[in-house]
Amino acid sequence: MDESSLRFLEELSNAPGPSGYEREAMLVIKRRLDGLADMCTDRLGSLVFSRSGPVGGPVVLLPGHIDEIGFSIGSVGEEGFLSFNPLGYWWDQSLISQKVRVLTRKGEVRGVITTAFPFAMEGRPSDKAVPQDAMYIDIGASSREEAEAMGVRVGDAAVPDSRFFTVTRPRIRNGQREEERTMAFGKALDNRIGAFLSAELVRSLAVSGTDHPNTVVGAATVQEEIAAQGAMTVSHMVRPDVAIALDVDISGDVPGTSRKVAPTRMGEGVAITTWDSRMVPNQALKELCIDICERNAIPYQLSHARATTDASVIHSSRLGVPSIVVGPSIRHMHSHVAIADLQDIDDTLRFLIELVKALDRPTVDSLTSIDGLRCGL
Repeated sequence: MDESSLRFLEELSNAPGPSGYEREAMLVIKRRLDGLADMCTDRLGSLVFSRSGPVGGPVVLLPGHIDEIGFSIGSVGEEGFLSFNPLGYWWDQSLISQKVRVLTRKGEVRGVITTAFPFAMEGRPSDKAVPQDAMYIDIGASSREEAEAMGVRVGDAAVPDSRFFTVTRPRIRNGQREEERTMAFGKALDNRIGAFLSAELVRSLAVSGTDHPNTVVGAATVQEEIAAQGAMTVSHMVRPDVAIALDVDISGDVPGTSRKVAPTRMGEGVAITTWDSRMVPNQALKELCIDICERNAIPYQLSHARATTDASVIHSSRLGVPSIVVGPSIRHMHSHVAIADLQDIDDTLRFLIELVKALDRPTVDSLTSIDGLRCGL
């Protein structure tokens, strides 16, 4: 990953953009692709960017959702404390004492998620976990009037106050020292990495002039964390012949993690999802992905996911779309700071370039044909 791409990933990670409030993060993508792709939006706010290939070639959709998990302010209390509702799934234990940025009409207001000090809690044992509905955001105000004067009102969004950084470490396997690896730490890596990959693929095709036998349509989709709303509208607008959803996987290398539930590991290459709770990928497309990795010496690992992705709605849109989910495996998703291996991101981009080059009309048609019979509609 060159310096320009790394700065792009950093800017994406740092940008606020929880579900329903993605505009600022979306502008980062738009600036990156200005002059390099045809761009448009749907009416829900997703950004679509494309590179056309030969006439009659299939349409290949590569969506990466750009929304992050966050919060919506539910009330401003008499003493100036803010209650909040989750935008996406948060694990309660990850929230206490974490800093946040409240996005108001007057600018950002910084605060911290907290609750009563354990020894001073009323009617609650101090050794019990505190649920989200007993937490609040403290912005330093002492009254509702002060909080409102700072610009806060019900419905404002809040995101983790967490800045992107990298750490380079040696890689030692079986006692042998290998090349150094660089880790990215930051918020919203689920799934700014997917949006990054989609944009960088289209940018790479444009800058390199690489031939591809199809129209490549990248997308930064909105509201995936609350039922994949953006993928639904994008799929209706784009009408893809095949879809490769770009999302991150849960790394099973964290102590206490079940490898049965999370079989992939950070640093071991592209994760190819073989099943999730709402979608079984197209089997011919899965085999093609594996074959491309093996032919090009791209490290890969097979995964299954209890969660769902944009592919869960795209694959059943209109007449159906052969779909699959790929991406790197990261640590600590759905928290204030996740960790990703930059080499995994590079490997995924290299894989996507080779996959796009292979998806010509006969190959795409073969993904859904039954003994030569195809849908005639």
